[in-house]
Amino acid sequence: MREAWIIDAVRSPRGRGKTGVGSLSNIHPQRCMAQVLNGLKDKTGLDPNDIEDVVLGCGTGSGDHAHDIARMAVLDAGWPISVTGVTLHRFCGSGQQAVNFAAMGVMSGQQEAVIGGGVEFMSRYSPLHANGFHANNEHLRDLHPQVPQGISADLIATLEGFTRDDVDRYAVESQTRAAKSIADGRFNRSLIPIYNLDGTLALARDEHPRAGTTLESLKDLQPSFIKMAGYHAEGFDRPFNELVKKVYPNAGALNHVHHAGNSSGVVDGASAVFVVSPEYAKSRGLKPRAKIRQVATAGSEPLIMLTAPGPAAKRCLQKAGMTKNDIDLWEINEAFASVVLKFMRDIDIGNEALNVDGGAIALGHPIGATGGMLIGTAVDQLERLNKETALIAMCTGGGMATATIIERM
Repeated sequence: MREAWIIDAVRSPRGRGKTGVGSLSNIHPQRCMAQVLNGLKDKTGLDPNDIEDVVLGCGTGSGDHAHDIARMAVLDAGWPISVTGVTLHRFCGSGQQAVNFAAMGVMSGQQEAVIGGGVEFMSRYSPLHANGFHANNEHLRDLHPQVPQGISADLIATLEGFTRDDVDRYAVESQTRAAKSIADGRFNRSLIPIYNLDGTLALARDEHPRAGTTLESLKDLQPSFIKMAGYHAEGFDRPFNELVKKVYPNAGALNHVHHAGNSSGVVDGASAVFVVSPEYAKSRGLKPRAKIRQVATAGSEPLIMLTAPGPAAKRCLQKAGMTKNDIDLWEINEAFASVVLKFMRDIDIGNEALNVDGGAIALGHPIGATGGMLIGTAVDQLERLNKETALIAMCTGGGMATATIIERM
């Protein structure tokens, strides 16, 4: 099987995901994604006529994200109408899955030049996005009851014994690392400034991080999911916390440790990764930055939902013939602090080489766009730190995870 090379990876800045507050919220997500595509074109000199598909992840298919946003972004970018686009949905892992599918197309020999990535404007979510995971399917609801992810994160903390201090300390470290990375310009290489329709600059750097966050500043934040856990949603035979007891009878009372300061930020953004075959790169004089060594997915129990990154990483390592000791850097999406703490315990690693530039707690998590962002961040890190390999993993809704191993070239 031939290799899949990453020529470059770019992203928009992450804007706060609140209408009228976030700097990107007045820009249509198609327009933002189009600007990211053209930013990638300008950086690499790629010929859009050569692109065989644009594969984008998006965590919602309604409202302004509807109607195959990948194809619409290609058209909005002014690219040839021959360039196709397809949009996929694997919840939070959508963008990473899009890049993995791009790599699969190249590795299989079916494609030569593909763009993977994603887009999500959380400021523009429609009411339809609020449907539960079971989508009113009574059989699925009874077979696999699922609860809002914040409750799942608190369940992980409860079962694993993670305290409020544990998750808050992790959150402070994420903010500290992100603040230093921003101050040092570590993200600058991959950032594509986003402009308003009138040509004025909308956003050039991430606006969600809160530099100076401390344990003291987090201590007064109240847990976010206590009230939600007691909510009796329509169609369910009991409140969410009773559903947890039904599936995990030995869990006891939930320890509600998560709040806005140790959970991923609500933001808008877009990402794109240019993946090609070695033959194509050589024929066009393109220099690769990394290659995709292996990809994998894994599933886990769907109510706790967020525990599959460890199994996905292990499967990816096994398929690549590698062990954890062969990985220099780790990028694990910070959906909630307990998710990353659980991953470190599952893989038996510390945090010295994990999320070295901070993560979604500080920077934000634009659902379908995040996977492409994390892969691009890992490419930048490998070059900056003179390392060789990185593993990227993300939990997703429904009890799944995606994983990717890349190697610097």
